[in-house]
Amino acid sequence: MDTAVTRPELLLVADAVAREKSIDRDEVLEAMEQAIQKAGRAKYGHEKDIRATIDKKTGEVRLSRWTEVVETVENEDTQIPLAIAQRINPELKLGEFIVDPLPPIDFGRIAAQTAKQVIVQRVREYERKRQYDEFKDRVGEIINGTVKRTEYGNLMVDLGRAEALLRKDELIPRESFRNGDRVRAFIYDVRDEARGPQIFLSRTHPGFLAKLFAQEVPEIYDGIIEIKAVARDPGSRAKMAVISRDSSIDPVGACVGMRGSRVQAVVAELQGEKIDIIPWSPQAATFVVNALAPAEVTKVVMDEEAGRVEVVVPDDQLSLAIGRRGQNVRLASQLTRWDIDILTEAEESERRQEEFRRRTGLFVDALDVDDVIAGLLVTEGFTTIEELAMTPPEEMAEIEGFDETIAAELIRRAEEHLTRRDAAFDDRRRQLGVSDEIAAFEVLTPGMQVALGEKGVKTLDDLADLASDELIEIVGAEHMDEATANELIMAARAHWFAGEDGAAAEPGKQEQGHD
Repeated sequence: MDTAVTRPELLLVADAVAREKSIDRDEVLEAMEQAIQKAGRAKYGHEKDIRATIDKKTGEVRLSRWTEVVETVENEDTQIPLAIAQRINPELKLGEFIVDPLPPIDFGRIAAQTAKQVIVQRVREYERKRQYDEFKDRVGEIINGTVKRTEYGNLMVDLGRAEALLRKDELIPRESFRNGDRVRAFIYDVRDEARGPQIFLSRTHPGFLAKLFAQEVPEIYDGIIEIKAVARDPGSRAKMAVISRDSSIDPVGACVGMRGSRVQAVVAELQGEKIDIIPWSPQAATFVVNALAPAEVTKVVMDEEAGRVEVVVPDDQLSLAIGRRGQNVRLASQLTRWDIDILTEAEESERRQEEFRRRTGLFVDALDVDDVIAGLLVTEGFTTIEELAMTPPEEMAEIEGFDETIAAELIRRAEEHLTRRDAAFDDRRRQLGVSDEIAAFEVLTPGMQVALGEKGVKTLDDLADLASDELIEIVGAEHMDEATANELIMAARAHWFAGEDGAAAEPGKQEQGHD
């Protein structure tokens, strides 16, 4: 009996679907095979291994049942013992299959409907996979599309072979699109979700501005000029830092173009967004100064550990440096990735004088000296009594107006002040109930011990329960780094394991006792 049936119309349908959905013809035929396979299992048993094949040249459909040859049968519907299989065919081996042809299926209305659903579902899956594979590598590109519909302010954009989402918050403020309008946007994300590939577009992303310039400026496209950073306040203002790999080409001038033609083309696309193009510099201070343009800067103080930079500007430049609603300094901060604090020259001078007065007062009170000597110490860069006490007398004697006698006396007074202060701290520490075990840690000064006591840290267990950032916050980041904090906390916990490796090791003492 012939178990095959020729259905050339299947090939015609596969060709039509492949053209319409822009997917491979073989994938459509595979979907059809699975549909026939499902119908076959419905007729002969869902538990059986029923397989269908379609000849890609003739359209001939064959249906068969596959049974695996195994040593021990676990599923009687899909497996057969080797001994029985070899009665049928002595050449069969473990892992091979017995293929029994089945008569063709006469598709009824329900079977045909089921097959159609399977084909539609599989074609949809192939179409989604094709869309995801096509767009997953296009993140970071600009694409043109047509607004298909609007949903709660969000735009669904037809890209031809796919549909993308342009959310309301990714649109430039005050711009609007109607159905059928052409729109140009930046692909910033493509996700393969259960409902299909989701393509997300943006017109506010910094990458959109960078790609627009790459389209307008051949030197950027060719890699001669590189865009190092972009910061945007969409629809209002933007800053872009550029650098040239060719010293003969001005990166700013190339981006601006003849009479501003290049930058104006980008500005027009971004609804009049004002764009500041600045030269990038590897020197952080120079880059910050450039980023604050058009404001002038007279002084820059960097704090690399905190990631902050203090900028001093002339009094009449303050509003320009800050910008309307803080826009200029905010964009400069985003561009440079530094937190920027702006002071006027008057404010900086006043703060400097206040700092001078505070430090002078510290030395006057602690050393019982007049303002002139205290002022000299501050001018020479002394900021604490500890610094003064640790300075060699001969070094201090080199200060103009001092001699060795004065230097020795000042150091003696500094040491006496520290002794009195530490004694007062020790009394306070005892009043607070801070244990002697905590006081035994040399890394903790008497002042730190008092600070811990005031925060309720009074025993080794209290100290051991702290996290490093909590300890640093209590004693002050200027007095302790994270490594020291972790070492101290581990030393405080050591008594929990004293039976295993002896007494606690004290931070700063691990190297002692070794020659």
